[in-house]
Amino acid sequence: QVHVKESGGGSVQPGGSLMLSCAASGITRSGSCMAWFRQDSGREREAIAVIDTDGTTEYADSVKGRFTIAISKDSAKRTMYLEMSDLQPEDSGTYSCAYDPWGCTLINGRPSLVHQGYRNWGQGTSVTVSS
Repeated sequence: QVHVKESGGGSVQPGGSLMLSCAASGITRSGSCMAWFRQDSGREREAIAVIDTDGTTEYADSVKGRFTIAISKDSAKRTMYLEMSDLQPEDSGTYSCAYDPWGCTLINGRPSLVHQGYRNWGQGTSVTVSS
């Protein structure tokens, strides 16, 4: 059984940086699609960064150039990271990671932010950006 757990959230001032981690254990397939989602009280949950099995990435316009997604693999575990810089108050929210063992939906060769097949979700980690 796959378990997914996020860590690394916290509070930071505008312009600051944070690194989030997502550990997915119990992996049995070589393929994967993993993504970071963000939700706050005023907005629907949205995918902000996604990474496919081969490391191909896609970002939401709201975070492009400021956030970087990366992944490390071993035989039964995936660890996904989200390096966030120049954080702004609108980046505040609960960040969740999601895992799909069957790979991402591709659009023009890039993983899609609207991929729907995630099978496993973490409980989320909170990020607060305020002065």
